[in-house]
Amino acid sequence: MNGFALFDTPIGRCGIAWAERGILGVQLPEAGERETRARLRRRFPDAREMPASPAVRRAIESIAGLLRGDASDLSGVALDMERVPPFHRRVYAAARKIPPAATLTYGELAARIGAPGAARAVGQALGRNPFALIVPCHRVVAAGGKAGGFSASGGVTTKLRLLALEGAPKSARPARDTPAARTGRRR
Repeated sequence: MNGFALFDTPIGRCGIAWAERGILGVQLPEAGERETRARLRRRFPDAREMPASPAVRRAIESIAGLLRGDASDLSGVALDMERVPPFHRRVYAAARKIPPAATLTYGELAARIGAPGAARAVGQALGRNPFALIVPCHRVVAAGGKAGGFSASGGVTTKLRLLALEGAPKSARPARDTPAARTGRRR
């Protein structure tokens, strides 16, 4: 049976959904707990709210730690990618290798998966990332020092906040004042 749970973090109440194979998705905070729960229910209609298993609790503790600024390693968290397209799987696997406080551009990530010139496709895959934080899409930025986009609530402001929480040096954090940053759209 698929399950989901809400949990407290320094940035608000997050959610996580899981199946037998691993994590199905992570939900960053919405405007309030009710909205976060409703979003999880829409994303994972077959999941019901229940206590987390020990493996899911460890993932929750690591996510909360990362959001406290702790050096949390999420690379070992099992993900259920049964419904994830093959290209997205490659993008997510490469993104998981970006260390905390570091960034890559969409183009650099495309090159790492053997698809140079596919920066836009990488951005689209990351825009559909169901595993926020476990697949650290916030560590992928646009070329030229621009933030790019971020599809979670709060848009680019949330992306920059996550990078700051990880201790990314200011030189590694993208510039905020871009059209994409102002609108929160992914590039």
